[in-house]
Amino acid sequence: MTDQPAEPLPATVQARPMQPKSEVNQKSVARRQRAASLRNLIEWVAVIVGAVLVAVLIKTFLVQAFRIPSESMVPTLEIGDRVLVNKLSYRAHDINRGDVVVFTRPPGLPAGPGEPEDLIKRVIGVPGDTLQAKEGSMYVNGKLLDEPYLPEGTSTVNLDKPVTIQDGQAWVMGDNRNNSQDSRVFGPIEAETVIGRAFTIMWPPGRIGSL
Repeated sequence: MTDQPAEPLPATVQARPMQPKSEVNQKSVARRQRAASLRNLIEWVAVIVGAVLVAVLIKTFLVQAFRIPSESMVPTLEIGDRVLVNKLSYRAHDINRGDVVVFTRPPGLPAGPGEPEDLIKRVIGVPGDTLQAKEGSMYVNGKLLDEPYLPEGTSTVNLDKPVTIQDGQAWVMGDNRNNSQDSRVFGPIEAETVIGRAFTIMWPPGRIGSL
């Protein structure tokens, strides 16, 4: 038996080159990309609008930041400090003696050019209290008022005659007693003009802390 010559192997099959995408496929891909971009844009717009609405609601009804414009509350608050004010505090309870409050500037102290419309002071007297300064110290209802927030040696003046606080009012004063235009100048404030209670210093970082 004679050997048959081996049949030659078939030529190696060359891989077919990729065919370019059809025009229909390219248009389909472009439409999907545009749709995805539009969805992303809508989502980002919704996130931004939602964040703005939440910020507005918080500022309007819950918490607001205020910048300290003067030295009337030194050393408790320095010029440039930023404080957070709880706007719901006095819906839950009455104004308390010792609270640091932000309130609308009273008519008895008109704002000058560049002066803020809102002020910040400490509550010294609440309805029913009778206040008077004697020998540089504050007395409430005939008793010496303990004021640990004042620097040592602080003297309170310009309140020689007793003042009684009526319902719906509060007597406010700056911790910097010798450099503060407060109720000694414009009288007691109306409780309805109180925006809220300052409860913490949020800026600068080195002064962060509760009030």
